[in-house]
Amino acid sequence: MDWQISEDTVPSSPVTEADARSLLGRPPVTGAWRDGDPVGHRSFAAFDEFRTDAGGRLPAFRLAYESWGQLNEARDNAVLILHALTGDSHVRGDAGPGHPTAGWWEEIVGPGAAIDTDQWFVIAPNILGGCQGSTGPSSIGPDGREWGSRFPYLTVRDQVRAQRRLADRLGIDRFAAVVGGSMGGMHALEWAIETPERVARLAVLSSPPVNTADQIALNSVQLEAIAIDPAFQGGDYYDSGAGEGPHRGLALARRMALLNYRSPSELNQRFGRSWQSSVSPIGDDGRFAVESYLDFHGNKFTRRFDANSYRILVGAMDSHDVGRDRGGVEDALARVTATTLVLGIDSDRLFPIDGQHRIARGIRNTLDGDRAVVLSSDFGHDGFLIETSAVGAHLRRLLDAPA
Repeated sequence: MDWQISEDTVPSSPVTEADARSLLGRPPVTGAWRDGDPVGHRSFAAFDEFRTDAGGRLPAFRLAYESWGQLNEARDNAVLILHALTGDSHVRGDAGPGHPTAGWWEEIVGPGAAIDTDQWFVIAPNILGGCQGSTGPSSIGPDGREWGSRFPYLTVRDQVRAQRRLADRLGIDRFAAVVGGSMGGMHALEWAIETPERVARLAVLSSPPVNTADQIALNSVQLEAIAIDPAFQGGDYYDSGAGEGPHRGLALARRMALLNYRSPSELNQRFGRSWQSSVSPIGDDGRFAVESYLDFHGNKFTRRFDANSYRILVGAMDSHDVGRDRGGVEDALARVTATTLVLGIDSDRLFPIDGQHRIARGIRNTLDGDRAVVLSSDFGHDGFLIETSAVGAHLRRLLDAPA
């Protein structure tokens, strides 16, 4: 039987163990949200047994989510927003207790914004396997210990099945729109392919129909960077003491990923060959400015994310192939009945624009025929998060279109 966890049943305290360790200048073992940390704006729904595509099992699981706006009486104004690989449910709102970062789509979602919360009821869950309130490797298992290396392999389809259970719990039979970027776009596609009757409109932003060999290769070196950190301990590092954990490996994985998220032109224009200080990096102890930029973001990342979750979510991304067991990509895309926006960034080197064009060709009811909308941006893959004015205008078009 399913059961509900309300915010009141999740204990919180003004200063957590994680906060205390941070005050000492040492990162916690994991950057995950843990029971006992401030709840912030999260709500929680808990469910019973979950079986995975690969034969794994969770005896129970929880999804954290946030919502904005009001669900109308007809329950037909719900918009589901699905986050990217290292995102979370905090689409809008300040950083603060319970939320290590500010909302990642503040300019897109809100009163009067492209996804207008005066009109739409917006839901954003943290995906299964994540580390910001939903069940993941840092969560406590049935034996009172963190799951760690025992956490089962997840696919994108597993994560979408968990999201559907949340929608059922909330009494939403059909979404007015399902919107996702990057890995969130993979989830959005699965929603529209597996349960087309539940998706009136679909937005797939900077996402491919399959994860290619090139993308899997890029992911594999990031996973290895974490695995070879001696503090990783095979994934069972949670009880290793304050200041431990595979922070160096996780930071290195994040630095590798950033090189795929941004474009060569942006890095070259922004940093050139400038030095970080007055000490030359040529034969001396100085550093190039771009090196310091990568270091800063890699180290910052370890304070809000969990290394095991990173590995689980990257593995799920590698599983992405809408054509698996469906007769191929085109047969799978032909199942989509939603009015669809497909959008990509011309400088995206993680998920190049040819993948978005293939999606647009395969879906019969797109806003722009058989070609994806292509935004010109120097920001590479992250353009769907940064070019909010242009992205917002296209999302308005979608939400104004008949379903």
